Amino acid sequence: MHTSYIYRAYSHVSQFPHAVDLRVKNSKSRLKRDWYSHFSIIADMLKNVSDTTNTDNVAMELGFQPGDVVQEWLWDDDVDDSIRESIEELTGEDLVDEEYDSSVDGVIIWWRDGDAEDELSDTIMDAGGLLEGDGPFWVITPKPGRDGQAGSNTVQNAAKGAGMNAGTPVTLSNDWNGIQLRAFGHGH
Repeated sequence: MHTSYIYRAYSHVSQFPHAVDLRVKNSKSRLKRDWYSHFSIIADMLKNVSDTTNTDNVAMELGFQPGDVVQEWLWDDDVDDSIRESIEELTGEDLVDEEYDSSVDGVIIWWRDGDAEDELSDTIMDAGGLLEGDGPFWVITPKPGRDGQAGSNTVQNAAKGAGMNAGTPVTLSNDWNGIQLRAFGHGH
């Protein structure tokens, strides 16, 4: 008599946040080997999908959509071009600079310690004035231990001064974190 076992394999790929059920009908002696074999195949499939869409992952996690016009503030030659390219690839649009004066669908601000907190607060207010609705609004800062690292309290204080909430930092690349900003009353 064969017993049916069900194992659940979870996807840790952000585009596929669902579980895959594996039904294995075998004797107990083959069960372990078959489970690893099935799981390995699924893991490889998910990894391949993740690898092919990796350039869009950052832009998707930031909440940008195809066709979005994204405004970039405080660009300098130290920014992570892979983050910029990810946004441009997903949206199909070049990032627009600080001089752009029409409404935008999203905003990124590159900010480093050493820039004045008041300047960040003013930049948040200026950028927020062009943001259409509740679009993605991010401050991108060097990670702790990197040149120009910014404390999350500094970003939180600047956001508060501009009437915004600052979320928890998330990793965007090896050297940069992102902190999402939202208008008061719209969550963290």
